[in-house]
Parts: sequence; structure tokens; C-alpha cells
Amino acid sequence: MAAKTVILDIVSAENSLYHGEVSFFEVSGVEGELGIMPNHAPLLTKIKPGMARMIKQDGSEDVLYLSGGILEVQPTSISVLADVAMRADDIDEEAALEAKRQAEEKIANAGADFDYEAATIELAKSLAQLRVVETIKKNITR
Repeated sequence: MAAKTVILDIVSAENSLYHGEVSFFEVSGVEGELGIMPNHAPLLTKIKPGMARMIKQDGSEDVLYLSGGILEVQPTSISVLADVAMRADDIDEEAALEAKRQAEEKIANAGADFDYEAATIELAKSLAQLRVVETIKKNITR
């Protein structure tokens, strides 16, 4: 009989954000979106800034922001070593909007010594944080 849950650990440099059983985990990998269930094939990949979604053992859903890091998947465990990991409630929406505005302004006013890659990374992080906040708001108003 196949397992119905898998152990998920999400840690960052600051803290351990989650440890527990989940029936599903979704995250943005560098190659695209990943949906992971129990008994998934082993996998090691980088993750990009974005939303991570988990369905816990009790059926409840939780959404997080991950700024990047490494994902390791084994048939009975999932490990996320994130650069930064935040619960939606911990995201400062105003700060994310300001970071988005600044990144867009830098891109629009690019000069000869402009670091396009750094600006697009900052833009992607702020957009990912705002996406997490919007997802939570939509779920609350349902």
C-alpha cells in the first residue's frame, strides 16, 4: 500500500519554518513548477523565488514564500533549504510593493553599467511575495 503522506521540512538560515506530514507540496523549480506527492522519485534541484503550497495531513492548506534555495525529494521525505522562507502573514505587503516599484524603475532607467540580472531577481522576489499575499487574500474572501 502506498504512503498517503510524506515528511516535509522547510528551513532557512533564520529558522525552521515547517516540519510535518503533507500529502502534497508544490514549489517553483528552476525548470518549472513541481508537484510532489508521497513516493515521488528522488530529485535534487534549485528552487526560484515564488510561492510554495502544501496540503497538510489534516487536509488544510498552507502557502509560503520562498526566495530560492535547494529542494531535495526522497520517496518518504522532502527537504527545502531556503535562502529566505516566510509565511504569508509575515510578508510586509507595502515593502514588497515598494521593492517592485524600485526594481521596475531601475529597469526602465537602465544605464550603461546597469546590472539587469540583479534588478530582475529583485523584481521576481517582490512579485512572488505579492502573489503569496494575493493568494491568501483570495482564500480568506471565499
